[in-house]
Amino acid sequence: MTATERDEKQPRALSAVPMSDLLAACAAASAVSTPPREPAAEPGEGPRRAA
Repeated sequence: MTATERDEKQPRALSAVPMSDLLAACAAASAVSTPPREPAAEPGEGPRRAA
């Protein structure tokens, strides 16, 4: 193996955190940071106006 071939190889990244933990953390962050949706209006019911 030449020096050029050795330098071209990408180092393997090792993670100390399992993928399942990363996905769980992302799901939890999304749930906490997403505001609740307003309930959908019933058909025929428009926006309420002040009287």
